[in-house]
Amino acid sequence: MSEFMRICGLNKTTLLDYPGHVAATVFTGGCNFRCPYCHNSDLVLAPGNIQEIPGQELEAFLTKRKGVLQGICITGGEPTLQGDLAEFIRWVKGFGYLVKLDTNGYRPLVLEKLLQEQLLDYVAMDIKASKENYSLAVGMDVELEAIEESVRLLLGSKIPYEFRTTVVKGIHRIEEFEQIGQWLAGADAYYLQAYRENEKELMRVTGIERVFGTFSKTEMEQMQALAQKYISMVGIRGLD
Repeated sequence: MSEFMRICGLNKTTLLDYPGHVAATVFTGGCNFRCPYCHNSDLVLAPGNIQEIPGQELEAFLTKRKGVLQGICITGGEPTLQGDLAEFIRWVKGFGYLVKLDTNGYRPLVLEKLLQEQLLDYVAMDIKASKENYSLAVGMDVELEAIEESVRLLLGSKIPYEFRTTVVKGIHRIEEFEQIGQWLAGADAYYLQAYRENEKELMRVTGIERVFGTFSKTEMEQMQALAQKYISMVGIRGLD
């Protein structure tokens, strides 16, 4: 294993992160977005302060869990910032595991290469908001062309994928989910994820003064209905 790939966290077992599979999740450090509601502020702002999981330790874990785990989820932070992501995925697949990638879609050239080399078995891409609301949701100005290209890549891919939006009262509006549905029309799956307050949110640790909240079940079902005009599979996650 290349020691350049910094693994900043490991969830040894998850039944949620990789749909339909028992998996483990590895966390990479660093992100090119500053979403104020992000729960992984330590990974985003100061990955160098997090103790890295040594390659030998991860190798021992993956070897031991053969036959128990089916897949490995790679998340962050933003994994596509890692210079040797492709090499790392090849190494993981050498153990016989499926690989799921979580990404914000801002580096489409990396995503395209991974798809072309058939290194990915599942992709979950965050859609932060409607196009007109994107910069507010990610906490910075973004080039939408990059996001749009990643959407096109997944819509045209042959592997399972999903788009997903963490829905935050204070950022999103109910009516914008029709615009998102139009944007993602024909997608395999789209999920609305309920926002939950967390003490590690980026806005809290950076002193951003914002008031966020969770939409009600009824409100999220209204968003779901709008998106379902264009996407047959629209699910809701995280509601009690």
